[in-house]
Amino acid sequence: MVQDRPARIERKLSAILAADVAGYSRLMHHNEEATHAKLTALLADAVEPAIADHGGRIVKNTGDGFLAEFPSAVEAVRAAVQFQARIKELTTDEVEERRIAFRVGVNIGDVIVEPHDIFGDGVNIAARLESLAQPGGICISSSAHDYVRGKVGVEFADLGEQTLKNIDRPVRPYAVVWDNPSPLMQAERAAPGSLSPPRLSMVVLPFANLGGDPEQDYFVDGVTESLTTDLSRISGSFVIGRYTAFTYKGKTVGLKKIGCELNVRYVLEGSVQRSGNRLRVNVQLVDAESGNHLWAERFDKPIADLFDMQDEIVARLANALDAELIAAEARRAEHSLNPDAMDLYFQGIAFANRGTTSEYLTQARGFFERALALDSGCIEALVGRAGLDEATVTALLTDDPAPHLAAAEATLNKVLSLAPQHALAHLRLGIVLVLTNRATQGIAECERALVLDRNLAHAHAWIGLAKVYVGRAAETEAYVQEALRLSPRDVRSYVWLMIVGMSKFLLDANEEAVAWLRRSIEANRNHSLVHFWLAAALARLGAVDEANRAARTALALNPSFTIRRARTHLPSGNPIYLAGRERLYEGLSLAGVPEG
Repeated sequence: MVQDRPARIERKLSAILAADVAGYSRLMHHNEEATHAKLTALLADAVEPAIADHGGRIVKNTGDGFLAEFPSAVEAVRAAVQFQARIKELTTDEVEERRIAFRVGVNIGDVIVEPHDIFGDGVNIAARLESLAQPGGICISSSAHDYVRGKVGVEFADLGEQTLKNIDRPVRPYAVVWDNPSPLMQAERAAPGSLSPPRLSMVVLPFANLGGDPEQDYFVDGVTESLTTDLSRISGSFVIGRYTAFTYKGKTVGLKKIGCELNVRYVLEGSVQRSGNRLRVNVQLVDAESGNHLWAERFDKPIADLFDMQDEIVARLANALDAELIAAEARRAEHSLNPDAMDLYFQGIAFANRGTTSEYLTQARGFFERALALDSGCIEALVGRAGLDEATVTALLTDDPAPHLAAAEATLNKVLSLAPQHALAHLRLGIVLVLTNRATQGIAECERALVLDRNLAHAHAWIGLAKVYVGRAAETEAYVQEALRLSPRDVRSYVWLMIVGMSKFLLDANEEAVAWLRRSIEANRNHSLVHFWLAAALARLGAVDEANRAARTALALNPSFTIRRARTHLPSGNPIYLAGRERLYEGLSLAGVPEG
């Protein structure tokens, strides 16, 4: 019997153009009918003619955008440049917050073709590139760039390797630089504030080799290259590729000029100097627009294995810069008249980083909720909100932890279905699992996070806490020490120090526990839980007056806390852990904490 042959799937190599309207949800929320009418008119007057002129076809409309296919990358980019220029001309008289602007991504890919749709990784990459583009801008893949370079009348800026949502391999995007726009666009570009650099955008300039030893050049260049790669892992960052950055090596160029040429907000510069058996690394972060120095750091270490030193230096810088850049973006966002979802996210993170009091967490949640009201799919705001649910539980600010942990887990599963390579989402899911008596699974998620981002120091600390919950508290300190090695001044270091203090308490090493807990308080005094652990440890040492003072401080930060609440927060049924918890309850009682 002859079997029917399977239906042949049609595939072809195409140039894919994905576009959407920046801030569409906000525009529709303000005025649905006017926004819909304006968008329809722009599609008819600018987009559709440009696509037809260049031999393309609109495959489908997506409500706030469209997907188009072209036989040539050159024609796809020419069409995008044409309609973006025309849209700017048609909307120039609009008030900025009501203006419609498209973001465009272009890629070359082998796609599956159906009558009214196309599918495949090539389409997904085009869509992700579109999300990187600025309103009114165009981002293209390196494969498309190879075809169009020198043929479309515009220049491109290399944005460096980027990790895109749901795309396994890194992608190197290029952004159109409007060097030859229409006269109207030239006037707009000259106006203050136009084409402002993307948020979290930076270039890592080649570090200077102050010793002049040519044999040290490979180490100095290695620090620059590794730091460029690791900073690009910061969620939402926009890091100029190392090949572009290295064109400035050995040149004396003003940092503001470099920022203008590359259209970035921040410039990181540094130097390496070897003196005898020590190595000194100096680094400074500069606001490229104002020229102000935002942050500086110096590492002075005895020379060991150079590759190990390079890894440690890069990890410390990447972690410190992550916090500094978020703080800088939050300060910028405070002055924004029309903050978007990411502006609000940065402000939320800034509040969350201050400490785990009800006040700070409530303020942070307000910013995340406002961000999600503008963009319900804002991944970073979703992860941030899940982190607040976790913090509410870990700081014992609620009598009923289960709903908070269930909400966090549901949110994180949603995020990972959309962005399976999101390192922080894996870590936060690991935390939820650890807190819900699934320590083994939680450790696996933390380890997955570290595979995706080797500098995620917080993951090491949480693996250490999971060891406490499974009755292996003696192993905890080593994990926290690794976190501190990678990020010694981390904004979360107070949590890590507390974790070691907890482990020492549960090992009945109360003097060591007190020392670690006091270090935690020195790092951040706004975390009530560490004061409660300190009160219990001091009480067990017989220092009842000090214990009472620590308990009063803790209750001022968390007035509703009771020993009964502490009993409801049990992340583990391990008998060794439970025995240590009984000592905690006894110590809290001796310190004067209410039973509830």
